[in-house]
Amino acid sequence: MSELRAGAETAVRQCLELGADESCVIVTDDKREPIGNALYEVASEISDDVALLRYPPGDQHGAEPPAPVAAALQGADTFLAPTTKSLSHTRARSEATDAGARGATLPGITEEVFITGLDADYDRIRTECERTIERVSGADEIRVTTDRGTDITFKLGDREWFDDTGDVSEPSSFSNLPAGEVFISPESANGTYVVDGTMRPHGLLEEGQDLEFVVEDGYVTEISDDAIRQQVEEGAAEAGDAAYNLAELGIGTNVGVTELVGSVLLDEKAAGTVHIAIGDNAGIGGETEAPLHLDGIVREPRVYVDGEVLKLPEA
Repeated sequence: MSELRAGAETAVRQCLELGADESCVIVTDDKREPIGNALYEVASEISDDVALLRYPPGDQHGAEPPAPVAAALQGADTFLAPTTKSLSHTRARSEATDAGARGATLPGITEEVFITGLDADYDRIRTECERTIERVSGADEIRVTTDRGTDITFKLGDREWFDDTGDVSEPSSFSNLPAGEVFISPESANGTYVVDGTMRPHGLLEEGQDLEFVVEDGYVTEISDDAIRQQVEEGAAEAGDAAYNLAELGIGTNVGVTELVGSVLLDEKAAGTVHIAIGDNAGIGGETEAPLHLDGIVREPRVYVDGEVLKLPEA
């Protein structure tokens, strides 16, 4: 527990800024209980109105949690959710923040990532987020290319850009922890993207283990990898074409992440990377609900904003 203490202090005191008069619920699962306990311990030193809620790990990232978990999130002033499967893009989380709760999810967090990933300069991360979002806001399209074969253009329409700075001190604010990204749910996209960083269920990809995705009119039409294709097909059995939705474009701004480690939660924040996701985007400004949200990290991208090169954050 002692080695988890510093990360818990950062999450509760610096990012959440929990007040003595506020309620807080820590939502965790059977596989992330030590992290949940560390957060609960620190939160309990600040407020008397703290609860620790544990449930079995979900089946899929983006799947809705049990009803008591959703009720607890919506009923608290603040929340922190270190879970095996992501609650970030669920109705339970979005309805909680819509109701005024504030907090952060820590999807897929490991003790290693918790210890190292929260040891970051959040003031500089916030500065990089602000600089990047100022540059991309109002753009009509973003094009991303790489030497590995990525060449995809995103049409943004009137969708809003969001930044994830780690600061969840204001009502209804929300973040992933570790934090550091600027992201949008594009209206449509066309082209090909090649994931050569990290993607579930593989983790950190080996050299040459590139995953190729073809996108047409905002939907993924071809997936080169059998395991990921199976995940999406299983989601499609429940949600139809929504499972193939091109859900997100994100730009990493965490200058403290100097190398990928195989955790999507951390690696998608790495400065100088881009991540692209399939599936649900209802919680990030889109209109598609699906039982999955699969991020893939693209290394060394070139990003063009309405045809002009965007200078990416550097670690």
